[in-house]
Amino acid sequence: MKTIALATILALSPLAALAEGVMHKVAVHVNQNDPQVMNMALNNVQNLTKYYASKGDEVMVELVAYGPGLNMFVAGKSPVADRISTMGLEIENLSFSACGNTHRKMSEKAGKDVALLSEASLVPSGVVRLVELQEAGYAYVRP
Repeated sequence: MKTIALATILALSPLAALAEGVMHKVAVHVNQNDPQVMNMALNNVQNLTKYYASKGDEVMVELVAYGPGLNMFVAGKSPVADRISTMGLEIENLSFSACGNTHRKMSEKAGKDVALLSEASLVPSGVVRLVELQEAGYAYVRP
């Protein structure tokens, strides 16, 4: 009986060690120019970071926007600019990636460089970035 109990403890101990202090990685995808979708994505980020913090874990979140969703990061046009600014300051390990392909096409159409929020970083392709993140072990969330 002692052998079974010891074996059970040893078998479960790696799980116990992983139960606290885990780093979770999450990619959030926005490709719609819809304030409700944008706010839902930001709500998801807030909720998951709050949840993992309550468990003693950390989370890295990268919100990737492309296509019509890039409007989320367009200065003077984003319906969620204030939330992005606040969350960028309040949530550690949160980053915002803007699709370079979409940005280039928007800028060409506008006849000038479309300004993005300072929190957003350009990546060559939003779709490629999402693939890279998933290949690096990020969980994928699309509100």
